[in-house]
Amino acid sequence: MTISNTFWSPVVQGLVPYVPGEQPRIANLLKLNTNENPYPASTRVVQAITAAAQQGLQLYPDPEATLLRDAIARHHDIEANQVFVGNGSDEVLAHAFFAFFQQVGPILMPDISYSFYQVYCRLYGITAKAVPLDDSMQINIGDYAAIPEAGGVVIANPNAPTGCVLSLEAVEQLLQSQPHRVVLVDEAYIDFGGESAIGLIERYPNLLVVQTLSKSRSLAGLRIGFAAGQRHLIEALERVKNSFNSYPLDRLAIAGGVAAYEDVAYFEQTRQAVVQSRDALAVQLGQLGFEVLPSAANFVFARHPRHDASVLAGRLRERGILVRHFRLPRIEQYLRISIGTPEQCKALTDVLAQLIQLSEA
Repeated sequence: MTISNTFWSPVVQGLVPYVPGEQPRIANLLKLNTNENPYPASTRVVQAITAAAQQGLQLYPDPEATLLRDAIARHHDIEANQVFVGNGSDEVLAHAFFAFFQQVGPILMPDISYSFYQVYCRLYGITAKAVPLDDSMQINIGDYAAIPEAGGVVIANPNAPTGCVLSLEAVEQLLQSQPHRVVLVDEAYIDFGGESAIGLIERYPNLLVVQTLSKSRSLAGLRIGFAAGQRHLIEALERVKNSFNSYPLDRLAIAGGVAAYEDVAYFEQTRQAVVQSRDALAVQLGQLGFEVLPSAANFVFARHPRHDASVLAGRLRERGILVRHFRLPRIEQYLRISIGTPEQCKALTDVLAQLIQLSEA
């Protein structure tokens, strides 16, 4: 034991933190590894942030982020008191795990999903039970219904890193199978495919939906996330937040978030551009021999039957292209590739074609 960690709390000794995708400090890399939007934020967002800064930053922001909650509520046709906002969806998820999942039974989650879920469980001492995806890398709702003693359920829809999406009917089946525990649906990528479960919150008191503005609204740099649910769930999140940080969103983030929701035309334009590039990239990868899972997200999950994924990821990086490779059981031969602009996607497939041709020559 080093002298530094002798001062740590016992729980910290055993923590294995989440490892985010590489944020390079090397210029001119093609960054297709962290699912950021390839298009910049709306100019209206930049203007709103500039105006907010000019009004002065010496005062605290609105601790309730009222204007932003109102904007989110209007967009989703719900009440503002059914919305909770936080510093990125990761913070919202962390508060939700603390508020709802410290139960007697284990929290259920897919064995292949967003790895931060397991980190929250370790942080808060929550028992997790991994429910395997089926052989097609899909979530099987029946597997969750067969575990009635669960302490809650969390799924990403579309799932990450697979990109596969559940229908709204399947989400309802999941909610009905666990009526006495919270079912958290993490919809970080829902705007790129599928149907949001927010429309179900009036009918299901156990449903909490979490979204982010990082992906489809190009605001990863502002850190804005939110949850939607019935008032009793939102109140629990507010209790946790106000016991942790009363001011999670600053004035600039609030102003930028409101502007992002107001610029509907730009949102639709960039969202559709990403979807079109995703579908085109899936076809192009298939022509190169890749097996590509059906994706409803802003990334694809693909493997090549004749080429090791780790080797491909390393050789792509040598040529200035970053993709995400997970050294985890069942998915170690897959690459998760974020969707870029058409030009960026072409640069990727051109290099992949060269690598495959060289190795098979």
